[in-house]
Amino acid sequence: MGYASKSPWVIHYDGSSCNGCDIEVLAALCPGFDVERFGIINTGNPKHADIFLVTGSVNERNIAVVKQIYEQMVEPKVVIACGICACTGGIFHDCYNVIGGVDKVIPVDVYAPGCAVRPEAIIDAVVQGIGILEEKSKALQAAKKGA
Repeated sequence: MGYASKSPWVIHYDGSSCNGCDIEVLAALCPGFDVERFGIINTGNPKHADIFLVTGSVNERNIAVVKQIYEQMVEPKVVIACGICACTGGIFHDCYNVIGGVDKVIPVDVYAPGCAVRPEAIIDAVVQGIGILEEKSKALQAAKKGA
């Protein structure tokens, strides 16, 4: 069974943002955009999640949390940086405690820039992430067969 036939479960984490992107993530979950029609499920448990959706920049206080959520996820996994703050640090990039985008701490697979990122862009990023999950799943299966 491939990932294309499985409902992707997403865990969302807000680093340090103005919450604009978080509102758009919620909009994507509401009936107007209804990401569940694609089988996308929002979860609060990293061990159940396939996709790590991060909004906001990474700062000194949340580095450990971002790493911990990422490490608790089971392979294969995909990270999506949603919004310009998650991609590069955005308007907060010059703040004293901001490290930058999520890719300064963990590997990012898909970038969805915007201030605030549009729900359509979030959905597109998750669909891209599903394709990457499929590729990573095949690579893991090939590695298991080769070992």
